[in-house]
Amino acid sequence: MPTTDTKAAAQELVDVQGDALVALSHRIHANPEIRWEEERSSAWCAQPLSEAGFTVETGVADLPTAFVATAGSGPLVISICAEYDALPGIGHACGHNVIAASAVGAALALAPLADDLGITIKVMGTPAEEGGGGKILMLDAGVFDGVHAAMMVHPSPTEMDHMPCLAVAHVDVHYTGKEAHASAFPELGINAADALTIAQTAIGLLRQHIPREARIHGIVTHGGEAPNIVPAHTTGKWYIRERTLERLAELQPKVERCFEAGALATGCEYRIEPQSPHYSEMRDDLDLRNLYRANAEGLGRRFPDLGGVLDQMSGSTDMANVSLAIPTIHPMLGLDCFPVSNHQPDFAAFCATPTADKAMRDGAIAMAWTAIDAATNETVRTRLLAGA
Repeated sequence: MPTTDTKAAAQELVDVQGDALVALSHRIHANPEIRWEEERSSAWCAQPLSEAGFTVETGVADLPTAFVATAGSGPLVISICAEYDALPGIGHACGHNVIAASAVGAALALAPLADDLGITIKVMGTPAEEGGGGKILMLDAGVFDGVHAAMMVHPSPTEMDHMPCLAVAHVDVHYTGKEAHASAFPELGINAADALTIAQTAIGLLRQHIPREARIHGIVTHGGEAPNIVPAHTTGKWYIRERTLERLAELQPKVERCFEAGALATGCEYRIEPQSPHYSEMRDDLDLRNLYRANAEGLGRRFPDLGGVLDQMSGSTDMANVSLAIPTIHPMLGLDCFPVSNHQPDFAAFCATPTADKAMRDGAIAMAWTAIDAATNETVRTRLLAGA
């Protein structure tokens, strides 16, 4: 079957499933589940794949909400990653409902074509992208072994063929002091809230002396029990970001010394707890990226010249770690909503609109077409099969 006919068949298969895919996206959106708790969202993604004949393995890598759904038996193995965790408090303000439905749609379109294309399709249901590193744990457990290429799409205020990406460390800091009456005998206390305040002040001063693209940001998750009790226990949650893992390894100890300063100044004990493996920088596969962009443009999507704004749009993702191991792309689906951006309540609202539904459909088709191109372009196919 000529490539044009194969692509037309894939597009028709996505459109046949259109109403069901929109319903899936909206169902996940209306029932947000945070990292590691995505029981319904994971099952909702796996169900239509199972019904379409995919072999579905759940609980992979000892992660209850992770799954792998496989169709086809060709030698070129292509993974399409589905994310479905929400953000605490503001739901699907990163649009993972759109990501999940796009992945399912692309896979359903490719499954009937897989053997003719000489490919195997694996949908990876990947939990806890928001700070848990589900993909990294799956990668380390060998779930991605044998995969030649990986892809996913992600909502954004504007269309981009790649995600500007920083490496990140997710850490919690805990201080332990001693309670006392805050008015009658405050001198008997050791103030854990002061320790956290000193650490925050030190980090604020450190920011003058870090590269401009680095980011350090955090919140207080527990500040004490009552104003008349000297706080004996406080906690904070912090993200430390740099351009690469190598540069992150230089910055993180400086931040940790700020946490130590809070303990030394107040006499508190402290501990730092990593909350996930480190997320890495992204390394896009340029062949796949160019194929995806051409396919997205063929669907009428436009990639504006963002100029310097692009430098301000950096985030982090555990898909980046996959990209260091396997040829990977992570293009962004524009919802035309700037200055509303990811991780805002208004962005969550945009992710269940006709604009988001169309982006989901286009993302599914563009990924399916990109897989078809990768399978039929002898140069790309040979390189991917060779692991180059």
